[in-house]
Amino acid sequence: MRHGAAAAFVRLEALEGPRRILVEIEVPPPRRDTVQVNRQPLRRSSDLVEAIRVTVFTPDDLALVKGGPAERRHYLDSVLESAHPRLDAVRQQLERVLRQRNTLLRQAGGRAGAEVSATLDVWDAQLAVSGSALVEARERLVKDLEPHAAASFSKLTGISERLALRYERSFTGSLAEALAASRAEDLRRGVTGVGPQRDELVVTLADLDARSRLSQGRQRVVTLALRLASHAVVEELTGVRPVLLLDDAFSELDEPTAAALASQLPPGQAVLTTAGPLPPGLDAGRAVTLAAGILST
Repeated sequence: MRHGAAAAFVRLEALEGPRRILVEIEVPPPRRDTVQVNRQPLRRSSDLVEAIRVTVFTPDDLALVKGGPAERRHYLDSVLESAHPRLDAVRQQLERVLRQRNTLLRQAGGRAGAEVSATLDVWDAQLAVSGSALVEARERLVKDLEPHAAASFSKLTGISERLALRYERSFTGSLAEALAASRAEDLRRGVTGVGPQRDELVVTLADLDARSRLSQGRQRVVTLALRLASHAVVEELTGVRPVLLLDDAFSELDEPTAAALASQLPPGQAVLTTAGPLPPGLDAGRAVTLAAGILST
């Protein structure tokens, strides 16, 4: 946002086959952003996802590998939202029920009276349905992502060690049974201890945990491989090729990896930002320079 301005506006025009799509976003801090698609106010976030699909890679994405399990769960859920926008309603329902269940657990103070138990029965039944649906969708997605991630990593590095993905549940058996079994412990701790909000995506390279056993350079390539895998899977599942957005993606890569990425970019439109010259090997259809607030081509 420009210094001293009250708001910022983003306008994007896209083509989806013969259909022209106009996206307009107003950023008016401290109020919430407002979004319109074809001059109509956005009602659901999934409407924007369906309007234009993108794959984004930024330097901050390193947290996807180095960060905690929540980062990797968010990665899976964002890919699911892009590939299956209606699943976002399942995730939102799960989050609502979790908030209500956790509030009740805290208020109960470790005691399970008749009223608390009856209310927990209601929340647990809803949590079992939405939570099981989300877990199963994540597990299917991980199976789809793994071969693409392994192939992308191999092409970017030229090494034979296999990149592997594994979805690790926080419970065994059915979620309904797990919630019943953990209720006493949940009441004691005041929080829900099992479910998709506690699951983990485990990423390994040659059986080494990517989060703790790889160098930061290797972790960055793993992150890039995961983003390229999601790009390929979304296209496979939707038939729509996302726009690839690379925010300063080359600056943190060594020369061979940067050259491999330049040669292995997936087909379709890609938008690259860089603080320096264009990386070698890239033939840009258009180069735009931003200097002192002025755009030039």
